[in-house]
Amino acid sequence: MKLVQPEWQWKKEQGTGVHQWIEQNTSPENPDVVLFTAPISRSSISVSGASQYPDAFRRGWKGFSVYNLDENIDLSTLQVTDLGDVPMHTTDIIESHRRIEAAAEHISTTYSNKHICLIGGDHSVTACSIRGVQKAFPNEKIGIIQLDTHLDVRDPAELGPANGTPIRQLIEGGIVEGKHIYNIGLHGFFNAPELVQYANAHGIHMITLRAARKQGIIQTIREVMEALNESVDHIYVTVDMDVLDISVAPGVPASTPGGMTAYELFDALLEIGQAEKAKHIDFVCLDPTRDTLAQATVKIGVYTFLQWLTGIQLIRQRKGSNSND
Repeated sequence: MKLVQPEWQWKKEQGTGVHQWIEQNTSPENPDVVLFTAPISRSSISVSGASQYPDAFRRGWKGFSVYNLDENIDLSTLQVTDLGDVPMHTTDIIESHRRIEAAAEHISTTYSNKHICLIGGDHSVTACSIRGVQKAFPNEKIGIIQLDTHLDVRDPAELGPANGTPIRQLIEGGIVEGKHIYNIGLHGFFNAPELVQYANAHGIHMITLRAARKQGIIQTIREVMEALNESVDHIYVTVDMDVLDISVAPGVPASTPGGMTAYELFDALLEIGQAEKAKHIDFVCLDPTRDTLAQATVKIGVYTFLQWLTGIQLIRQRKGSNSND
């Protein structure tokens, strides 16, 4: 499937900005990270402008450097290529989902040993993407780390393939086993008892934000990674931006109090980026139309993405140092 190239609003002059670093290319030769986007939110249960996030995400690059001061890491030697948008059908949600799945399969097959990032869109894109990954690796097991306030196991028979149903779609479609799904960040009053019962019945690991904080976010991620490393071949990470607290991330369709701080999410993604089997990731459910004038949530979204890349770069440098010993 041919992806649509976004119309970037800047010149590609040399510099140290993220917008000057990420390549826009339909056929990259040897990237380390491949990025593609799915601008859809018609499948959202609530009104959502998440389809506008891919464009806001790219525009947000101008505010960031490729150098991470906290980690003393320069991302500039990491080859990151933006393949563009999966073209969405104007009215047909099922067709749009089919296209996302086909794109994910093609990209996962073509760049089978690379890191692949999908920017949504609402959370319905996750089921499409993981089905595509499964088609690319039909004989291998997939595990999921889900950073989310919600379980997303509502019944697709009632709601269709909406953003509240992706995890249930994958379980009932036989794509992922419940015991290989870890949801980190659940809290408060945002999941009905019947959804928790469904999760328990299918063996989904529910790690509340309170429990993760008590143990430590980084240690929680490490233990989940260790468990999945022993039981699956591929780890798919899905980051629903509503895992964040409403005070720091007002620009999400289902913002809630009591969620993660930005620092906690940044730490989580830095750790995830260093995980060998976690080659597939998506970032979903960020609505620029609900954001502050300063685009606070969009900036957190870009920062979170760059933290993940920093983790990847840390591992590359570590391997490089070991090979020189």
